[in-house]
Amino acid sequence: MSETPRIPTPLCEEHIAKGDWNVLWDQMRELDPEFMEAYLAFRSVPHRNGPLPQKVKELIMIAINAATTHLYGPGVRRHIRNALNHGATQDEILEAIQLTTVMGIHACNMAVPILMEEMAAHQAKS
Repeated sequence: MSETPRIPTPLCEEHIAKGDWNVLWDQMRELDPEFMEAYLAFRSVPHRNGPLPQKVKELIMIAINAATTHLYGPGVRRHIRNALNHGATQDEILEAIQLTTVMGIHACNMAVPILMEEMAAHQAKS
């Protein structure tokens, strides 16, 4: 069985470097790096373009990851860190989490403890 030649993955590297890499993507990158590059190119368009400030985009990503239909803790954590780094306050992040409760209270059950941990870590390094 021949091994697929390793192709460059600059978008993967960029996402890893800026702390916006989902470790679950590691396997897909290994199996099909071309697919991962195409996915990241598509996924990145609204993050690079558009009228919303980056802080607002991160608040939306927190809500998506905290939503009952998703409940993805590592994504909530990553986007809370990004939002804090872009100037979001604890109250703004909490409101984004609270808005997801229309889909189910589980968003708060998972995301609020993560918010408290990340606020403490953010304040410790400030």
